[in-house]
Amino acid sequence: MSQSPAAATHPEGLSMLEKRTIEAEILKEVYETLKASHGEEVAKKTIEESVRRSAIEQARQFAASVPGGTSLKSFQDIQHLWTKGGSLEIEVREQTDKTFVFDVVRCRYAETYRKMGLGEIGGLLSCNRDGAFCEGYDPKLKLERTQTIMQGASHCNFKYTYES
Repeated sequence: MSQSPAAATHPEGLSMLEKRTIEAEILKEVYETLKASHGEEVAKKTIEESVRRSAIEQARQFAASVPGGTSLKSFQDIQHLWTKGGSLEIEVREQTDKTFVFDVVRCRYAETYRKMGLGEIGGLLSCNRDGAFCEGYDPKLKLERTQTIMQGASHCNFKYTYES
């Protein structure tokens, strides 16, 4: 029996927000240690690259478990993992077989990182993952985004396109 994409990447029943919170607790200490020993720039670059690589690998695991191969539809079908429990409140603006456009109007990931004292690297811990996820999931999947709540905007604007 093959695993579902969710089971392939995180324990059953654990929301993505809960998983990211656990990861952030660990990365917070790594960040603080690196910042003290090598400076803020090195610490941020290390967190950025580590999270990016992790996102690509997790996306590859998702992709490997998709019956029939990846597509924009298969990507849309797993979005509930990120929105589970109100973690993200989204307003879908367009959803076709080639585009998936939505705004995030509430981001509990941003709220959580700020409460943890990680606002300065929240974008590296979370927003940084989105484009990297596309790389690992399917190179035809592209993300355009010009603003995020984490950066102080009123909403995040996501535009995913799927190239033929």
